[in-house]
Amino acid sequence: MTSTTESASSTPTSPETARPSGTAVVVGGNRTPFAKAGGHFAGASNLDMLTTTIDGLVARLGLAGERIGEVRAGAVLNHSKDFNLAREAVLGTALAPETPAVTLQRACATSIEAAWDLANKITLGQISSGIAGGADSTSDAPIVVSDRLRRTLIKLNRAKTVPDRLRLVGQLRPADLAPVAPNVNEPRTGLSMGEHQALTNLRWKVTREAQDAVALASHTQLAAAWDEGLFDDLVTPYRGLTRDAALRPDTTIEALAKLRTVFGNDHADATMTAGNSTPLSDGAAAVLLASPEWAAAHGLPALARVVDAEAAAVDFTRGTEGLLMGGAYAVPRLLARQGLTLDDIDLVEIHEAFAGVVEATLAAWADETFAADEVGAPALGTLDRSKLNVAGSSLAAGHPFAATGARIVATLATLLHRRKAALVAEGGSAEVPVRGVISVCAAGGQAVAMLLEA
Repeated sequence: MTSTTESASSTPTSPETARPSGTAVVVGGNRTPFAKAGGHFAGASNLDMLTTTIDGLVARLGLAGERIGEVRAGAVLNHSKDFNLAREAVLGTALAPETPAVTLQRACATSIEAAWDLANKITLGQISSGIAGGADSTSDAPIVVSDRLRRTLIKLNRAKTVPDRLRLVGQLRPADLAPVAPNVNEPRTGLSMGEHQALTNLRWKVTREAQDAVALASHTQLAAAWDEGLFDDLVTPYRGLTRDAALRPDTTIEALAKLRTVFGNDHADATMTAGNSTPLSDGAAAVLLASPEWAAAHGLPALARVVDAEAAAVDFTRGTEGLLMGGAYAVPRLLARQGLTLDDIDLVEIHEAFAGVVEATLAAWADETFAADEVGAPALGTLDRSKLNVAGSSLAAGHPFAATGARIVATLATLLHRRKAALVAEGGSAEVPVRGVISVCAAGGQAVAMLLEA
Protein backbone atom coordinates (compact mmCIF):
# COMPACT_ATOMS: atom_id res chain seq x y z
CA MET A 1 0.00 0.00 0.00
CA THR A 2 1.34 3.41 -0.91
CA SER A 3 1.16 6.17 1.65
CA THR A 4 0.23 9.63 0.46
CA THR A 5 1.78 12.91 1.37
CA GLU A 6 -0.29 16.03 1.80
CA SER A 7 1.18 19.43 1.27
CA ALA A 8 0.61 22.70 -0.44
CA SER A 9 -0.74 21.50 -3.77
CA SER A 10 2.25 22.65 -5.77
CA THR A 11 5.02 21.88 -3.26
CA PRO A 12 6.30 18.33 -2.74
CA THR A 13 6.81 17.28 0.88
CA SER A 14 9.90 15.51 2.16
CA PRO A 15 9.68 11.71 2.62
CA GLU A 16 10.11 12.16 6.38
CA THR A 17 6.75 13.92 6.60
CA ALA A 18 4.97 10.99 4.97
CA ARG A 19 6.48 8.18 7.06
CA PRO A 20 3.89 6.45 9.29
CA SER A 21 4.37 7.42 12.91
CA GLY A 22 1.70 5.18 14.42
CA THR A 23 0.22 8.21 16.16
CA ALA A 24 -2.66 10.57 15.40
CA VAL A 25 -3.11 13.80 17.31
CA VAL A 26 -5.82 16.42 17.53
CA VAL A 27 -4.40 19.70 16.24
CA GLY A 28 -7.28 22.16 16.46
CA GLY A 29 -10.97 22.70 16.02
CA ASN A 30 -13.56 25.20 14.95
CA ARG A 31 -17.32 25.44 15.15
CA THR A 32 -20.08 27.91 14.78
CA PRO A 33 -21.89 28.98 17.90
CA PHE A 34 -24.90 26.69 18.10
CA ALA A 35 -28.25 28.35 17.37
CA LYS A 36 -31.77 27.42 18.34
CA ALA A 37 -33.94 25.96 15.60
CA GLY A 38 -35.64 28.73 13.67
CA GLY A 39 -33.21 31.30 15.05
CA HIS A 40 -30.02 32.92 13.78
CA PHE A 41 -29.19 30.17 11.27
CA ALA A 42 -32.69 29.58 9.93
CA GLY A 43 -31.58 30.63 6.44
CA ALA A 44 -28.41 28.54 6.40
CA SER A 45 -28.10 25.05 4.93
CA ASN A 46 -25.91 22.20 6.14
CA LEU A 47 -23.56 22.98 3.27
CA ASP A 48 -23.40 26.67 4.22
CA MET A 49 -22.54 25.89 7.84
CA LEU A 50 -20.08 23.08 7.13
CA THR A 51 -18.25 25.12 4.49
CA THR A 52 -17.98 28.12 6.80
CA THR A 53 -16.76 26.00 9.70
CA ILE A 54 -14.08 24.18 7.73
CA ASP A 55 -13.00 27.44 6.11
CA GLY A 56 -12.74 29.04 9.56
CA LEU A 57 -10.53 26.17 10.71
CA VAL A 58 -8.37 26.54 7.62
CA ALA A 59 -7.99 30.27 8.21
CA ARG A 60 -7.22 29.88 11.91
CA LEU A 61 -4.53 27.26 11.29
CA GLY A 62 -3.05 28.87 8.17
CA LEU A 63 -3.92 26.02 5.80
CA ALA A 64 -5.13 27.99 2.77
CA GLY A 65 -4.08 26.21 -0.40
CA GLU A 66 -3.14 23.06 1.54
CA ARG A 67 -4.01 19.61 0.24
CA ILE A 68 -5.33 17.81 3.30
CA GLY A 69 -5.24 14.02 3.31
CA GLU A 70 -9.00 13.71 3.60
CA VAL A 71 -12.09 15.49 4.86
CA ARG A 72 -14.75 13.23 6.40
CA ALA A 73 -17.99 14.89 7.38
CA GLY A 74 -21.72 14.44 7.33
CA ALA A 75 -25.15 15.44 8.49
CA VAL A 76 -28.11 13.57 9.92
CA LEU A 77 -30.91 15.64 8.36
CA ASN A 78 -29.84 15.50 4.73
CA HIS A 79 -31.39 16.98 1.64
CA SER A 80 -31.00 14.75 -1.42
CA LYS A 81 -29.12 17.63 -3.10
CA ASP A 82 -26.40 17.22 -0.45
CA PHE A 83 -25.45 13.67 -1.51
CA ASN A 84 -21.82 14.84 -1.84
CA LEU A 85 -21.87 17.20 1.15
CA ALA A 86 -18.28 16.88 2.36
CA ARG A 87 -16.72 17.26 -1.07
CA GLU A 88 -18.93 20.23 -1.95
CA ALA A 89 -17.93 21.86 1.33
CA VAL A 90 -14.24 21.39 0.54
CA LEU A 91 -14.70 23.02 -2.85
CA GLY A 92 -16.19 26.05 -1.12
CA THR A 93 -13.22 26.54 1.19
CA ALA A 94 -9.67 27.80 0.80
CA LEU A 95 -8.34 24.24 0.93
CA ALA A 96 -6.66 22.95 -2.20
CA PRO A 97 -9.37 21.55 -4.49
CA GLU A 98 -7.31 18.37 -4.72
CA THR A 99 -8.36 17.55 -1.13
CA PRO A 100 -10.56 14.41 -1.24
CA ALA A 101 -13.68 14.18 0.89
CA VAL A 102 -16.14 11.55 2.09
CA THR A 103 -19.68 12.06 3.33
CA LEU A 104 -20.68 9.68 6.12
CA GLN A 105 -23.29 9.33 8.83
CA ARG A 106 -23.58 7.58 12.20
CA ALA A 107 -26.45 9.69 13.56
CA CYS A 108 -25.36 11.89 16.49
CA ALA A 109 -21.94 10.18 16.48
CA THR A 110 -21.22 11.19 12.88
CA SER A 111 -18.28 13.53 13.41
CA ILE A 112 -16.64 11.53 16.20
CA GLU A 113 -16.88 8.53 13.88
CA ALA A 114 -15.22 10.69 11.21
CA ALA A 115 -12.44 11.63 13.66
CA TRP A 116 -11.95 7.97 14.54
CA ASP A 117 -11.71 6.98 10.86
CA LEU A 118 -9.12 9.69 10.18
CA ALA A 119 -7.10 8.78 13.26
CA ASN A 120 -6.88 5.20 12.02
CA LYS A 121 -5.74 6.29 8.56
CA ILE A 122 -3.15 8.63 10.04
CA THR A 123 -1.93 5.94 12.40
CA LEU A 124 -1.50 3.55 9.47
CA GLY A 125 0.41 6.20 7.54
CA GLN A 126 -2.15 6.28 4.72
CA ILE A 127 -2.65 10.01 5.23
CA SER A 128 -0.87 12.59 7.35
CA SER A 129 -3.75 14.94 8.06
CA GLY A 130 -7.53 15.04 7.94
CA ILE A 131 -10.52 17.14 8.95
CA ALA A 132 -13.54 15.54 10.59
CA GLY A 133 -16.77 17.46 10.75
CA GLY A 134 -20.50 17.57 10.88
CA ALA A 135 -23.37 19.98 10.37
CA ASP A 136 -27.06 19.85 11.04
CA SER A 137 -29.92 22.24 10.63
CA THR A 138 -33.27 21.48 12.19
CA SER A 139 -34.46 24.77 10.69
CA ASP A 140 -33.78 23.49 7.18
CA ALA A 141 -34.96 19.91 7.64
CA PRO A 142 -35.78 18.10 4.40
CA ILE A 143 -39.50 17.81 3.74
CA VAL A 144 -40.72 14.41 2.55
CA VAL A 145 -43.69 14.22 0.20
CA SER A 146 -46.18 11.40 -0.24
CA ASP A 147 -45.13 8.32 -2.19
CA ARG A 148 -47.72 9.03 -4.91
CA LEU A 149 -46.53 12.62 -5.37
CA ARG A 150 -42.88 11.54 -5.41
CA ARG A 151 -43.50 8.86 -8.03
CA THR A 152 -45.59 11.23 -10.11
CA LEU A 153 -42.91 13.94 -10.04
CA ILE A 154 -40.34 11.44 -11.27
CA LYS A 155 -42.64 10.38 -14.12
CA LEU A 156 -43.36 14.03 -14.96
CA ASN A 157 -39.67 14.64 -15.35
CA ARG A 158 -39.52 11.83 -17.91
CA ALA A 159 -42.77 12.64 -19.75
CA LYS A 160 -42.15 13.89 -23.28
CA THR A 161 -45.51 15.40 -24.22
CA VAL A 162 -47.93 17.88 -22.69
CA PRO A 163 -50.84 15.36 -22.73
CA ASP A 164 -48.68 12.84 -20.87
CA ARG A 165 -47.85 15.47 -18.24
CA LEU A 166 -51.48 16.52 -17.86
CA ARG A 167 -52.56 12.88 -17.46
CA LEU A 168 -50.02 12.37 -14.66
CA VAL A 169 -51.05 15.55 -12.86
CA GLY A 170 -54.68 14.51 -13.16
CA GLN A 171 -53.95 11.32 -11.23
CA LEU A 172 -52.98 13.27 -8.11
CA ARG A 173 -55.46 13.77 -5.29
CA PRO A 174 -55.42 16.70 -2.80
CA ALA A 175 -54.23 14.38 -0.04
CA ASP A 176 -51.17 13.49 -2.12
CA LEU A 177 -49.96 17.09 -1.87
CA ALA A 178 -49.70 17.13 1.92
CA PRO A 179 -46.04 17.02 3.07
CA VAL A 180 -44.88 14.40 5.54
CA ALA A 181 -43.73 16.19 8.68
CA PRO A 182 -40.00 15.71 9.35
CA ASN A 183 -39.06 13.83 12.50
CA VAL A 184 -36.23 11.75 13.94
CA ASN A 185 -38.39 9.16 15.66
CA GLU A 186 -36.95 5.66 15.70
CA PRO A 187 -38.40 3.85 12.67
CA ARG A 188 -38.72 0.51 14.49
CA THR A 189 -40.52 1.82 17.55
CA GLY A 190 -42.10 5.06 16.39
CA LEU A 191 -40.93 6.65 19.63
CA SER A 192 -38.97 9.86 19.83
CA MET A 193 -35.59 9.92 21.55
CA GLY A 194 -37.19 11.75 24.46
CA GLU A 195 -39.86 9.08 24.83
CA HIS A 196 -37.18 6.40 24.77
CA GLN A 197 -35.15 8.24 27.39
CA ALA A 198 -38.22 8.51 29.62
CA LEU A 199 -38.35 4.70 29.64
CA THR A 200 -34.64 4.51 30.43
CA ASN A 201 -35.07 6.97 33.29
CA LEU A 202 -37.72 4.70 34.78
CA ARG A 203 -35.47 1.65 34.55
CA TRP A 204 -32.50 3.39 36.16
CA LYS A 205 -34.64 5.38 38.61
CA VAL A 206 -33.29 8.72 37.39
CA THR A 207 -34.97 11.53 39.31
CA ARG A 208 -36.10 14.97 38.15
CA GLU A 209 -33.78 16.53 40.72
CA ALA A 210 -30.73 14.67 39.39
CA GLN A 211 -31.54 15.67 35.81
CA ASP A 212 -32.03 19.33 36.71
CA ALA A 213 -28.70 19.31 38.57
CA VAL A 214 -26.96 18.03 35.42
CA ALA A 215 -28.65 20.79 33.40
CA LEU A 216 -27.66 23.49 35.86
CA ALA A 217 -24.04 22.32 35.87
CA SER A 218 -23.99 22.33 32.07
CA HIS A 219 -25.13 25.96 31.86
CA THR A 220 -22.90 27.11 34.71
CA GLN A 221 -19.79 25.42 33.40
CA LEU A 222 -20.31 26.34 29.76
CA ALA A 223 -20.80 29.99 30.75
CA ALA A 224 -17.60 29.90 32.81
CA ALA A 225 -15.70 28.35 29.92
CA TRP A 226 -16.87 31.11 27.57
CA ASP A 227 -15.90 33.76 30.12
CA GLU A 228 -12.47 32.18 30.61
CA GLY A 229 -11.78 32.30 26.86
CA LEU A 230 -11.76 28.54 26.21
CA PHE A 231 -13.70 29.00 23.00
CA ASP A 232 -11.66 31.91 21.64
CA ASP A 233 -9.73 29.42 19.50
CA LEU A 234 -12.59 26.97 18.99
CA VAL A 235 -15.56 29.05 17.81
CA THR A 236 -16.03 31.54 14.97
CA PRO A 237 -19.05 33.90 15.14
CA TYR A 238 -21.57 33.21 12.42
CA ARG A 239 -24.55 35.19 11.13
CA GLY A 240 -24.43 37.59 14.06
CA LEU A 241 -24.30 34.92 16.74
CA THR A 242 -21.22 35.06 18.95
CA ARG A 243 -22.14 32.57 21.72
CA ASP A 244 -24.35 29.49 21.94
CA ALA A 245 -27.94 30.67 21.88
CA ALA A 246 -29.26 28.03 24.28
CA LEU A 247 -26.85 29.05 27.03
CA ARG A 248 -28.58 30.38 30.14
CA PRO A 249 -25.80 31.49 32.52
CA ASP A 250 -28.30 32.86 35.02
CA THR A 251 -30.56 29.84 35.26
CA THR A 252 -31.18 28.33 38.68
CA ILE A 253 -32.26 25.01 40.08
CA GLU A 254 -35.51 26.69 41.15
CA ALA A 255 -36.20 27.92 37.60
CA LEU A 256 -35.50 24.48 36.16
CA ALA A 257 -37.80 22.87 38.72
CA LYS A 258 -40.74 25.03 37.55
CA LEU A 259 -40.66 23.80 33.94
CA ARG A 260 -43.43 21.48 32.83
CA THR A 261 -42.58 18.00 31.65
CA VAL A 262 -42.47 17.35 27.90
CA PHE A 263 -41.54 13.65 27.60
CA GLY A 264 -42.87 10.60 29.43
CA ASN A 265 -46.11 12.28 30.43
CA ASP A 266 -47.96 8.99 29.96
CA HIS A 267 -45.97 7.59 32.89
CA ALA A 268 -46.43 8.44 36.56
CA ASP A 269 -44.10 11.15 37.87
CA ALA A 270 -42.74 12.36 34.53
CA THR A 271 -39.34 14.02 34.91
CA MET A 272 -38.15 15.30 31.52
CA THR A 273 -38.50 18.99 30.66
CA ALA A 274 -37.21 21.40 28.05
CA GLY A 275 -34.61 22.35 30.65
CA ASN A 276 -33.08 18.90 31.07
CA SER A 277 -33.41 17.93 27.38
CA THR A 278 -31.30 19.34 24.56
CA PRO A 279 -32.99 21.92 22.34
CA LEU A 280 -33.32 21.43 18.59
CA SER A 281 -30.27 23.22 17.24
CA ASP A 282 -28.43 24.39 14.13
CA GLY A 283 -24.66 24.48 13.71
CA ALA A 284 -21.48 22.86 12.49
CA ALA A 285 -18.14 21.74 13.92
CA ALA A 286 -14.82 20.52 12.52
CA VAL A 287 -11.61 19.18 14.01
CA LEU A 288 -8.17 18.74 12.43
CA LEU A 289 -6.19 15.57 13.12
CA ALA A 290 -2.68 14.82 11.92
CA SER A 291 0.48 12.91 12.55
CA PRO A 292 2.78 14.62 15.08
CA GLU A 293 5.30 15.10 12.29
CA TRP A 294 2.79 16.86 10.04
CA ALA A 295 1.70 19.11 12.90
CA ALA A 296 5.29 20.01 13.74
CA ALA A 297 6.15 20.68 10.10
CA HIS A 298 3.25 23.14 9.94
CA GLY A 299 4.08 24.79 13.26
CA LEU A 300 0.83 23.56 14.80
CA PRO A 301 0.30 22.05 18.26
CA ALA A 302 -0.34 18.40 19.05
CA LEU A 303 -3.11 18.99 21.58
CA ALA A 304 -3.84 15.36 22.45
CA ARG A 305 -3.21 11.89 21.06
CA VAL A 306 -6.08 9.69 19.91
CA VAL A 307 -5.37 6.55 21.93
CA ASP A 308 -8.30 4.31 21.05
CA ALA A 309 -12.02 4.25 20.27
CA GLU A 310 -14.92 1.83 20.59
CA ALA A 311 -18.41 1.63 19.13
CA ALA A 312 -21.33 -0.17 20.75
CA ALA A 313 -24.93 -0.91 19.91
CA VAL A 314 -27.80 -2.12 22.08
CA ASP A 315 -30.99 -4.02 21.26
CA PHE A 316 -33.53 -1.38 22.17
CA THR A 317 -36.26 -2.81 19.94
CA ARG A 318 -36.64 -6.30 21.43
CA GLY A 319 -34.66 -6.03 24.63
CA THR A 320 -35.08 -3.91 27.73
CA GLU A 321 -32.06 -1.72 26.99
CA GLY A 322 -32.45 2.02 26.52
CA LEU A 323 -32.02 3.62 23.10
CA LEU A 324 -29.22 5.95 24.25
CA MET A 325 -27.35 3.54 26.53
CA GLY A 326 -24.62 2.54 24.08
CA GLY A 327 -22.08 4.54 26.07
CA ALA A 328 -22.69 2.30 29.08
CA TYR A 329 -21.09 -0.45 27.00
CA ALA A 330 -18.57 1.36 24.81
CA VAL A 331 -16.63 3.16 27.54
CA PRO A 332 -16.12 0.18 29.92
CA ARG A 333 -15.00 -2.00 27.03
CA LEU A 334 -12.65 0.73 25.76
CA LEU A 335 -11.04 1.28 29.15
CA ALA A 336 -10.79 -2.47 29.82
CA ARG A 337 -8.92 -2.94 26.53
CA GLN A 338 -6.50 -0.19 27.54
CA GLY A 339 -6.09 -1.57 31.07
CA LEU A 340 -7.49 1.64 32.57
CA THR A 341 -10.12 2.54 35.16
CA LEU A 342 -11.96 5.77 35.85
CA ASP A 343 -9.22 6.62 38.35
CA ASP A 344 -6.82 6.87 35.39
CA ILE A 345 -9.08 9.35 33.58
CA ASP A 346 -8.80 13.06 34.29
CA LEU A 347 -11.78 14.34 32.29
CA VAL A 348 -14.98 12.63 31.17
CA GLU A 349 -17.26 13.94 28.43
CA ILE A 350 -20.73 12.38 28.23
CA HIS A 351 -22.88 13.89 25.49
CA GLU A 352 -25.94 15.37 27.16
CA ALA A 353 -28.59 14.38 24.64
CA PHE A 354 -30.74 14.42 27.75
CA ALA A 355 -29.63 14.85 31.35
CA GLY A 356 -31.10 11.40 31.93
CA VAL A 357 -28.52 9.90 29.55
CA VAL A 358 -25.74 11.16 31.80
CA GLU A 359 -27.37 9.88 34.98
CA ALA A 360 -28.34 6.49 33.56
CA THR A 361 -24.91 5.98 32.01
CA LEU A 362 -23.14 6.80 35.28
CA ALA A 363 -25.47 4.44 37.15
CA ALA A 364 -24.77 1.66 34.67
CA TRP A 365 -21.01 2.21 34.87
CA ALA A 366 -21.19 1.72 38.64
CA ASP A 367 -23.49 -1.33 38.55
CA GLU A 368 -21.41 -4.50 39.00
CA THR A 369 -24.27 -6.82 38.04
CA PHE A 370 -24.95 -4.88 34.85
CA ALA A 371 -21.24 -4.87 34.02
CA ALA A 372 -20.90 -8.60 34.52
CA ASP A 373 -24.17 -9.72 32.94
CA GLU A 374 -24.57 -7.20 30.12
CA VAL A 375 -21.30 -5.44 29.30
CA GLY A 376 -18.73 -8.18 29.82
CA ALA A 377 -16.23 -5.74 31.28
CA PRO A 378 -15.47 -4.63 34.86
CA ALA A 379 -17.76 -2.04 36.42
CA LEU A 380 -16.16 1.40 36.34
CA GLY A 381 -17.35 2.45 39.78
CA THR A 382 -18.60 5.87 40.83
CA LEU A 383 -17.35 8.83 38.82
CA ASP A 384 -15.88 11.84 40.58
CA ARG A 385 -18.32 14.48 39.26
CA SER A 386 -15.57 17.12 39.22
CA LYS A 387 -14.24 15.35 36.10
CA LEU A 388 -17.55 15.43 34.22
CA ASN A 389 -18.29 17.83 31.34
CA VAL A 390 -16.18 20.53 32.98
CA ALA A 391 -16.82 23.03 30.18
CA GLY A 392 -20.53 22.25 29.88
CA SER A 393 -22.05 20.15 27.15
CA SER A 394 -25.02 19.74 24.87
CA LEU A 395 -27.75 20.83 27.28
CA ALA A 396 -26.29 24.32 27.38
CA ALA A 397 -24.45 24.47 24.06
CA GLY A 398 -27.08 22.81 21.88
CA HIS A 399 -26.92 19.67 19.81
CA PRO A 400 -26.79 19.95 16.01
CA PHE A 401 -26.70 16.18 15.64
CA ALA A 402 -23.72 15.50 13.37
CA ALA A 403 -21.68 18.40 14.77
CA THR A 404 -21.61 17.24 18.39
CA GLY A 405 -18.74 14.73 18.18
CA ALA A 406 -16.32 17.18 16.55
CA ARG A 407 -17.30 19.82 19.11
CA ILE A 408 -16.46 17.50 21.97
CA VAL A 409 -13.23 16.10 20.48
CA ALA A 410 -11.83 19.59 19.87
CA THR A 411 -12.93 20.89 23.26
CA LEU A 412 -11.60 17.93 25.22
CA ALA A 413 -8.26 17.94 23.39
CA THR A 414 -7.85 21.63 24.22
CA LEU A 415 -8.73 21.06 27.87
CA LEU A 416 -6.26 18.17 28.16
CA HIS A 417 -3.51 20.20 26.49
CA ARG A 418 -4.07 23.11 28.86
CA ARG A 419 -4.19 20.84 31.90
CA LYS A 420 -0.99 19.10 30.87
CA ALA A 421 0.77 22.43 30.32
CA ALA A 422 -0.36 23.64 33.73
CA LEU A 423 0.88 20.49 35.44
CA VAL A 424 4.28 20.77 33.77
CA ALA A 425 4.46 24.47 34.65
CA GLU A 426 3.88 23.51 38.26
CA GLY A 427 6.85 21.15 38.16
CA GLY A 428 5.06 17.98 37.15
CA SER A 429 6.58 15.41 34.81
CA ALA A 430 5.91 15.78 31.10
CA GLU A 431 5.87 12.00 30.95
CA VAL A 432 2.73 11.69 33.07
CA PRO A 433 -0.29 11.47 30.73
CA VAL A 434 -3.46 13.50 31.16
CA ARG A 435 -6.38 11.46 29.80
CA GLY A 436 -9.93 12.14 28.79
CA VAL A 437 -12.70 9.85 27.58
CA ILE A 438 -15.73 10.74 25.43
CA SER A 439 -19.09 9.00 25.17
CA VAL A 440 -21.50 10.06 22.41
CA CYS A 441 -24.82 8.23 22.18
CA ALA A 442 -26.61 8.02 18.85
CA ALA A 443 -29.88 7.01 17.26
CA GLY A 444 -30.38 3.36 16.45
CA GLY A 445 -29.12 2.31 19.90
CA GLN A 446 -25.52 3.17 19.05
CA ALA A 447 -22.65 5.03 20.70
CA VAL A 448 -19.00 5.86 20.05
CA ALA A 449 -16.40 6.29 22.80
CA MET A 450 -12.95 7.77 22.31
CA LEU A 451 -9.90 8.00 24.56
CA LEU A 452 -7.57 11.01 24.24
CA GLU A 453 -4.27 11.63 26.01
CA ALA A 454 -2.08 14.71 26.35
